[in-house]
Amino acid sequence: MMSYRKLLHVLMALVALLLITAGTVSAQGSVRIAYVEWDCAAASTHVVQAALEEMGYDVEILPVAAAAMWQAVGTGNVDGMVTAWLPVTHADYFERVKGTVEDLGPIVGGAKLGWVVPTYVTAESIADLNDYAAQFNNRIIGIDPGAGLMRLSEEAIQEYELDRFTLLEGSDATMTAALGNAVDRNEWVVVTGWSPHWKFGVWDLKYLDDPKGIMGDEERIHTIVRQGLKDDMPEVYNFLNNFSWENPDQLQMVMAWNQEPGSDRVENAKRFLRENPEQVQGWKQ
Repeated sequence: MMSYRKLLHVLMALVALLLITAGTVSAQGSVRIAYVEWDCAAASTHVVQAALEEMGYDVEILPVAAAAMWQAVGTGNVDGMVTAWLPVTHADYFERVKGTVEDLGPIVGGAKLGWVVPTYVTAESIADLNDYAAQFNNRIIGIDPGAGLMRLSEEAIQEYELDRFTLLEGSDATMTAALGNAVDRNEWVVVTGWSPHWKFGVWDLKYLDDPKGIMGDEERIHTIVRQGLKDDMPEVYNFLNNFSWENPDQLQMVMAWNQEPGSDRVENAKRFLRENPEQVQGWKQ
């Protein structure tokens, strides 16, 4: 039978081993990333999470509203985010925290905002929508009320004098559900939309012309980090500074994976890392 002293030494050794193991899991430290529950934001954020975890960091990702996301980075409550739509969509949010955050530049260009309809809809311009109000059931299907796209949509309703329409608040999920239901029934529907987004790979869609330019020109999705991250966590800062997609189609591909039945965002992020080792290594350098 093992003596008490020997048993004590064994237990102490086990405790030490556990502490060492636990220390190696989070040896690099903890990182907090905020994001909005948009499909593009979720895809980018989960890939960042998976890559940083491979580098030895504990990573917490926090889904919040757009205003809360910007505020959290500005106050330093989170380390950063990879879903800032600039120069137009999030311009107001950026202006409020400009002195307390650092813009690391775009992770992808070629982004676009606008109002989207199925291609079988004969309307071509936002300016003509009043003529088709009945076909659209007098509704524009929107997303979460804090989104910059909703602010721009409200402005478009005023500028184009679309007094026969109501902008409905919702979410990315409710917007795409309404769009899918309408397409299945071959009904007319207009939704607030953006690209890259997986919906363009599922249905035949088009943007309505915006002759007044309310929705702006090409957008870019940027990485924004808190001030001091470069000094506190230089490796994380460097990774986030390097992180980018090769093109919008690459981001849209991961978004499409996330829409497959039974898919898991975490596993899809890890799949991307496995299938693109050279690109991922470039982020980590």
